[in-house]
Amino acid sequence: MAPAAARDWQLRWYQLVRSMARVHTPRGEDQLLDWLLRPGEARVLAFVNAHAMNTVAESPAFFNSLMSADVVVRDGIGMAMLMRVCNQVPGQNLNGTDLIPKLLQRADGEPIALFGTRDPWLSHARDEVLAQLAPRSDVITADGFMDTVEYIRLAARHRPRLIVLGMGMPRQEEVAMALRGALGSPCLIVCGGAIIDFLGGKVPRAPTWMREHGLEWAFRLCREPRRLWDRYVRGNPRFLRRALDIAERSWRHGWPAVA
Repeated sequence: MAPAAARDWQLRWYQLVRSMARVHTPRGEDQLLDWLLRPGEARVLAFVNAHAMNTVAESPAFFNSLMSADVVVRDGIGMAMLMRVCNQVPGQNLNGTDLIPKLLQRADGEPIALFGTRDPWLSHARDEVLAQLAPRSDVITADGFMDTVEYIRLAARHRPRLIVLGMGMPRQEEVAMALRGALGSPCLIVCGGAIIDFLGGKVPRAPTWMREHGLEWAFRLCREPRRLWDRYVRGNPRFLRRALDIAERSWRHGWPAVA
């Protein structure tokens, strides 16, 4: 990799890390959730984990999508390590599989949209939301393999206050930006990754002890080795190598002060 190209991805990483919202207490998390669900306009919430950072290193377009989001939060212990290397306080871990159900509960009574995955998992996810999280809401669904314009039409027709996207990176971030640009009604658009599959029972959650020790990725890899091999077996060492490059630059040349 040429020196200029190396600097480009390192600067993208650092700029993204510095831009992340962070909370340090349960009360801070509650305040963030309340603010997210009181938008005066369409807002986008995105989550960044090690896989996202690898994609950012290889795709300036994906970096631009994340930097355009209204709120970006960290997901995972790898990101906590990277933030410390960049002289940033990591704050509380805010992974989507835990945070998005809380948003759905708080949106109870408001129209909700689930855009992503496919049936039967999508229908199961809708049933789960109505049974456990938002029983007073109208929930519309659409699979994750439609043209972007179809999601815009559905959202314009039903005017959901919460839209959860479950299409994977970078597709969901592209759809989120298109929705925000097209919608005239206030709503929160969440880039949710595998959350609809989790809600629909396609992908089970890891045991609590694995989640508490940052090992949910290993559980998911064991469940879906073919699909997740590149993301975790190849991707995690790639992320660590890049984090070490960032660390070396930080120690030798220094980064700006703590944000």
